[in-house]
Amino acid sequence: MELIGFYSCFILAIIFGILGFIFMMLKDKGAILVSGFNSFSKNEQALYDKAKIVYDMRNSCFIWAFIMFLGAIFSYFIGNYMAIIAYIVWFILFIKDVKLNNRKSFEKYLIK
Repeated sequence: MELIGFYSCFILAIIFGILGFIFMMLKDKGAILVSGFNSFSKNEQALYDKAKIVYDMRNSCFIWAFIMFLGAIFSYFIGNYMAIIAYIVWFILFIKDVKLNNRKSFEKYLIK
């Protein structure tokens, strides 16, 4: 029970890392995996820069994986409270990118 912070952060680091590699391998085809974007019609999806969407999602996943990996390492050597700090930092970064309106979320990716 004393390594629960380590394991919880480490497992999420692996999951986010795998997601980042999936986005990296799929390139612009990976845009259909992005929540909200896949609900647009094919005509609407053509209006957006899919490569940039996937690039940003890939970077987000790798950043989240890095944060969770640091949380795992620090919680192993310092204490489980470091895992809580990693989750708080991840949550702040996650909420920063979430918007309730799909169109508003993707307006920065519109092709001009």
